[in-house]
This record gives sequence, C-alpha cells and structure tokens, in this order.
Amino acid sequence: MVHSLTRVSAVILGASLALSSLLAQAGTALVGGRLIDGYGHRPIANSVILVEDGIIQEVGTVETLPVPEGYEVVSTEGMDVLPGLWENHAHLMLNGHADYAHWHPTYVDRFASEIMPASAVQMLLAGVTTTRDLGAPLEASVSVKRRIESGEIPGPRLFISGPFIQHEPYPGTDFYRWGVDGVADGVRKVRTLADAGVDIIKLIDQDKMTLEEAQAVVDEAHRHGLKVVAHSHRPDEIRRGLAIGVDNFEHTGLTTAPEYPADVIELLKERTATGRVAGGPMFWTPTVEGLWNYEFTVDNPEKLDNACWHRGLEASTIADIKGSIQNPGELGYTQLTPLRKPTLKRKFQQLRDSGVVMLVGTDSGIPMKFHCQSTWNEMDVWVNVMDVDPMTTIRAATYWGAVMMGVEDKWGTVSAGKYADIIAVKGDVLRHINLLSRVDMVMKGGVIYKQDGQPVEAAL
Repeated sequence: MVHSLTRVSAVILGASLALSSLLAQAGTALVGGRLIDGYGHRPIANSVILVEDGIIQEVGTVETLPVPEGYEVVSTEGMDVLPGLWENHAHLMLNGHADYAHWHPTYVDRFASEIMPASAVQMLLAGVTTTRDLGAPLEASVSVKRRIESGEIPGPRLFISGPFIQHEPYPGTDFYRWGVDGVADGVRKVRTLADAGVDIIKLIDQDKMTLEEAQAVVDEAHRHGLKVVAHSHRPDEIRRGLAIGVDNFEHTGLTTAPEYPADVIELLKERTATGRVAGGPMFWTPTVEGLWNYEFTVDNPEKLDNACWHRGLEASTIADIKGSIQNPGELGYTQLTPLRKPTLKRKFQQLRDSGVVMLVGTDSGIPMKFHCQSTWNEMDVWVNVMDVDPMTTIRAATYWGAVMMGVEDKWGTVSAGKYADIIAVKGDVLRHINLLSRVDMVMKGGVIYKQDGQPVEAAL
C-alpha cells in the first residue's frame, strides 16, 4: 500500500512539475504557420506569435519578428493557425443521451461533479476555447465556470445563462427552467441570476408571456449589462423578441414550415438596418448541423462510436448513453427531423439575406450531438451545404461571438493584447474546413492543452 501511494505521489508530482515547467517559461513563440487571425483579411504567411503570461504580446512574421531569448519555440510549420473556436450554443448538462426523462433525474446530482466538467474538457480538446452554456441549473453552472477560471478543472472560457427564463417550465424541469408570474417576478428572477454571476439571459416562449413580462425581463437584463438570447421556434417568438429588444436569436425553427413569414423577414430587415443605433448587430445562431446530418448519422452511425465523448465520464454513464442511442433512427426526439431538413437551406438563406450576423453554435449535448464533434460539424455544413465561404464561417466561430458578448477587446482574434486562445491544424482550412475535425494544437490562456493531435495530460 505504501509503495502504491508512493507511485501515485510520484505521478502527481511529475505532472505538477511538468505543468509548472510549462507555465514557467519566459514565454511561448508559435512560429511558422499561416495565421488566419479572425479579422477576415488575407492570412499571414510564416507567422510568429509571441505569448507571455497568457496574453498575446506581438504578432509578426519570421522576417519581421525575432523570437526573444528564453522563449519556448513551438513550430506551426505546415499548419493553419487561428483563434480558438467559440461554441455559441451548448448545453454542458447534456452529453448526447436520448432520453431526457431518464437523464435529468439520474444525473442532476452529478452535473457539477461529472457531467459538465466532462463536457467542458471534451470541447476544449476539440479546439473550442470559449463556450456559451445556454441552460443549466444555476449552482452547477456557477460552480463549473468558477472552477475553470481558477484552473481547478480544464475547459473553455464559459459564458453562462443558468436556468432558462420562460412563461412556465415544462413538467419536471423547474430545476433549470424558471417560470415568470408577473412583471415583478420576472424582474426578481433576472436579478437573482445577475447577482449569482451569470453572463447572459436565456429567454424562451416569450410569445407566451404578456408583453409587459417579456419586456421587463429584457430591460432588467440590459440594466445589469447582460445580453439576452431568445428562441425563434415560432413566428410569434421572433416578432415578440424583436419588439422587446433581444440581442440574439437561437435555432432555425418553425418546424416543417418551408420558410419564414414575409412579415418576419421584413421586421428583421428593419432591425438590421438600424445597426449601432439599436445597440449593435442583430445576431442569430441557426444551429443547423444536427438537423442536416441526422439522416447521415442514421445511415452510418459509426461516429457515435468515437470515444472522444467518453473523456471525463464514468463507465456507467458511457454505457447509459450508448444504450439510449442504439437505434438512432427510432428516437422520438428526431422523428420530425427528416421533414425539417428540406426547409433548412431556404430558411438559412432568408436569414442571411435579412442582414443578421450569424454565429456558429450547435445545441451541443442534445441527443447524439457530442461536444467533441458538434462545432466542426456545424462549420462544415455552413461551408459545404449552405455555401458560406470558409473565412466568413471562421469569423462566425471566433470574432463575432466575442463582439456579441462585448469582449472583442480580449477574445476573438489573434492579435496583441488578447488572450492567447489559439488553435492550429495541419493543412489548408480555407479549402478544407473539415480539417477542424482533428485540431492538432490547442492553446488557451497561453497553456498548450493539445499538441501534435494528442492531449497534453500534464496540463489537463
């Protein structure tokens, strides 16, 4: 027993020393790769990025920026280097299980200890360095966010909403969905969330509230400096959301309807025409990948066997998730999906034509959508199905998320003064966007968590 403890202590000490060494470098220089910095202009060949104390100090090229003495040089030769990805719509409390009625009561007491930390590390290793977590119990959300910030557990930088705000919670969901009963109650619940430290308010079913209730939720959120994201599943949800001043719509809804109603599109155009006068762009996170790729998953479910989503989960949890998705074509959750798929391209194009600024987000965590796969799959569908050019897609997964959250001075681009949240892939990502399926290097806050395609266990 003593010998076992000694070996465990030695492993822990070795990992600690390795991490200390990693953090104690004078700085890190990423040298040689083609830099796609997030601003949308021509990439920078043979780039040099100097990182110190978790912050990008300088950006240049091998011809213009020498590496200072004492810096650790990390080669990015033959690679595309870009800002860490933003996942703008995730659910860390979910891990792809197909039966919510079973999942919620079974795992609610393990959200903070197992489920959400596992989701976080899976996203980080997939190149996602910032995530908006839109809907989870308040205490668990705040706990995971703070533990990531302190370095206790690895994961992306989190912007959390805590519980949904809606007219009335669905049966059995009031632990992460809060109903609103009158204007005063709506104001009180937003204040509770703000005081707890959330970053964003998630509003749904706003068309089921009174106009006064919905307006009070948005106004109180804005008084606390919090952005409001809202569902767009029904035309009236969009109309009401525009009327009360939400900042960002989520999903490409309207079930099987072939397109958005003409008046909704005209309202969107009126809103996007106002720009900064209305507080900035109108943002939209369409989350199309799960709908588009569903039939492919049914035909070839092999991606469900990818063990990337196992990391951080107990063996029993993995077995439970596997059991729930053994027959992917028979899930009640997805039976309407084949009827919705033919409407997606039209709706997506309508949104683009209306002038909204789109963000990459996926609803990651819902049935069969694993955190290690979702974000790159969304980007792939944007480029190869929706005909969005790769640079625009990358900016929707980096720069524009930071702008929407009002943190573009710290996040979203690879430039001096920003957090050193940087990823790299071998090859030309502007020609082959799905290279993001195998991110080779992940750096967050100057610490390398993945290198040569492998997790850096000492950092994790």
